[in-house]
This record gives sequence, structure tokens and C-alpha cells, in this order.
Amino acid sequence: MKFFNNLLADKPPLIGMVHLKALPGTAGFSGNIEEIYESAVEDARRLAAGGMGGIMVENFSDMPYAVKLDTAQRTALAAVSREVKKSVSIAVGVDAALSDYKGALAAAVAAGADFVRIAVFVDTVDSFAGIIQPCAAEAIKYRKKIGGEQIKIFADVQVKYTHMIKDTIDIVESAVNAQACMADGIIVTGSKTGEETPLEAVKRVKEKVNLPVLIGSGAGPDNIVKQMAIADGAIIGSSLKEEGKVTKPVDQKRVELLVKNFNSSQ
Repeated sequence: MKFFNNLLADKPPLIGMVHLKALPGTAGFSGNIEEIYESAVEDARRLAAGGMGGIMVENFSDMPYAVKLDTAQRTALAAVSREVKKSVSIAVGVDAALSDYKGALAAAVAAGADFVRIAVFVDTVDSFAGIIQPCAAEAIKYRKKIGGEQIKIFADVQVKYTHMIKDTIDIVESAVNAQACMADGIIVTGSKTGEETPLEAVKRVKEKVNLPVLIGSGAGPDNIVKQMAIADGAIIGSSLKEEGKVTKPVDQKRVELLVKNFNSSQ
């Protein structure tokens, strides 16, 4: 767990989401690239000022997601992530949704970021974007190829919005496989964004792996103490937005409350 503490510079193990506006190349792109930069940097600064330990930049508004981003999306994700990295002094990660390991790793290297999230690392899943195959072997080789071995990989297991092709594979088996395939951390989620992560699943995974296990959905000021009594960290988005709505800007007061509640339990 030492690397995780070092990654977050001994700050709270809480990672806040910077949900980007729709990027170039997607149906929702407004045509105004500057507003993407401005809103991302402002959200990042509010998360950092509120006391979060890290930030994750994600192409959240690029629905409908494809498994892989196109060139315009990848380029914009890298560029915006770099601006976010320059704007704060805490760890920054990249998530190229739905599960584009090359897009995430390349953006992280270009941005000088610290970690990536890969949604489908060792599982074979069915999703609204089609069947997604595991990418662990390719991701580890690609990370080395582009000189990104310092970038940590946080891997989801049986990630939200998907269904396992083989439903007989337990989440613990997926986590053990992810560890064997050189993931640096494990993410456990509920079935959708904002839905509380089942703590029993987190507990079972933690019993079998020697990696940080992070909660990937549903954490917020009201339940952070309960969740962090089990998990090693949490990735938090919706509950830190104005009115608790995922499409709104980050609310710094909500961030401060989350961190205060977490710190009071330590």
C-alpha cells in the first residue's frame, strides 16, 4: 500500500472526478474547446482546494461511448489532462471511457499524469458498446513501450454498466486475476454511476489481494466513513457536484464536507 500513499502524497485517499464536457469528435461537442479547458481546470482547483488527495479526468460527456476513443478525442483528452495537471499540486489520473487503455495511457504520458483507470482489464463483458475483451497483457506492454512505467494502473473488476459473459466467475477471482496481471490497484463499483458500492464485495476482494482496493461508485459525505472503514480509497464524482447532479460543476463545500467527515474518523 506504500506506493498508494506516496502517490497521493499522504493526503486523504479520496480521488475526485473531473467530468469533461463533450470532446471534439463526439455528438455532444459544442464547438467551443475553451469551455472544456476552463470547466475542467475550475473543477480540478475546487477539488484540490477542498482537500482531495487526487483527481481523475474522464471524457464523461462523450456518450454514446465507444470502446476506443477516436483521434480527436484522444488528443483533446491528453491536452485537457495536461492543463489540469498544471493547475493543481495533487495526483492526477486519466480515464478514457469506455475502456480505451491506449487512449488513457498515452494521455497520461503526454500530460505528465500519475495513474489511469482501465474499466475492463481482465474480464470479458457485454456492454451497450458491445462485447469487450480483456486488455491486461496489451496494456502492460503498451505502458512500457511508451515510457510510462511510472504510471499506475487502477483496474475495475466486473465494472458498472456491464455484464460478465461467464456469470460463474466471482468478483474475487477477477480481482485475483487483475493482481496477477500487474494491476496496481483494484476498483469495485455498484451497477451504475452514483449507486453505492456493495461493501461485502469490497471486503471479500480485500481478503484475497495485496493491492489497494478502491470504491468506484456511490461514495459521498454521508457514507464516506462507513465505506472507508472497509476500502483503501474511493473515487467520487456525483455527490461532489452542485445539487448532487453529475452534470453540474464541482461544489467545493461538498468536497470540504466529505474530507472533514473522512478525517474525523481517522
